[in-house]
Amino acid sequence: MMIRYTKIRIVYFIFSAILLAASISVLVVFGLKPGIDFTGGSILELQYLGDRPLNQDIVKALEGIDLGQIMVQSAGDKGAILRMKDISDNIHEDILARLGKGEGRIEEVRFETIGPTIGRELRSKTKIVAVVALFAMFAYIVLAFRRVQRPLRSWQYGVSTIITLAHDIIIPLGVFAVLGRYYNVEISIPVIAALLTVLGYSINNTIVVFDRIRENLFKGGESFEEIVDRSLNQTLARQINTSLTVLLTLTALYVFGGETLKYFVLALILGTVVGTYSSFFLSAHLLVSWYRLRHPVK
Repeated sequence: MMIRYTKIRIVYFIFSAILLAASISVLVVFGLKPGIDFTGGSILELQYLGDRPLNQDIVKALEGIDLGQIMVQSAGDKGAILRMKDISDNIHEDILARLGKGEGRIEEVRFETIGPTIGRELRSKTKIVAVVALFAMFAYIVLAFRRVQRPLRSWQYGVSTIITLAHDIIIPLGVFAVLGRYYNVEISIPVIAALLTVLGYSINNTIVVFDRIRENLFKGGESFEEIVDRSLNQTLARQINTSLTVLLTLTALYVFGGETLKYFVLALILGTVVGTYSSFFLSAHLLVSWYRLRHPVK
């Protein structure tokens, strides 16, 4: 029995619209909290060899040193990650001395400094990369589906894909805006890399659905809505199996991967869930709605 998903497509659109409206609202109100990758600054990761003090005790131990707005983040049971403004080597050594390096209480894991000029350049290039990636994906869809000109043009498949991809990026960014506001979670280069990876994953799922629609269009014998429904039914098992496999791996990485990978993996998890939903419940249904604008039901 074929399930008629397109019959209730308005429900999917309303649900997506609510999520998008909420995400855009928190992005406007809260904004994103950029990490030192984009603002410039220093990051110091330490491992305590004995009992790890509380975050507020670490901050108190560093009082009197000009570190700007310092943020201390736990890294496992014994680790701590300190984020602060750009500091000199002398201040770096002063921090280590105050926290007990000379007494054998801590071990330095890493120390990185990014200047503000590099941060601004990274921020600018990130926007360019995102735009180029979306344009390249649109061009690929138009080229790959150039033989499909009825009942919709190939560029309409491309536009539907871009709308879906924007949906898949805005919603995770909204989640990170909330996390940044209440938990000081920052947007870093790894998080951006994860979101770009999500674009690739989402478009792969969308192409699977569109490709099945193309095959069924060539066979003919059904209305466009029936073809879309049949294609969705045929690809449902593949979508679920692929996404569950990916999510199981990502969940294991999130739980056991450590603090450094935590938000990179979280971005992948959010993107995978949203991308799976949109590729099945949004992209093809946008095509049906577009078709119905030109061919209304009489």
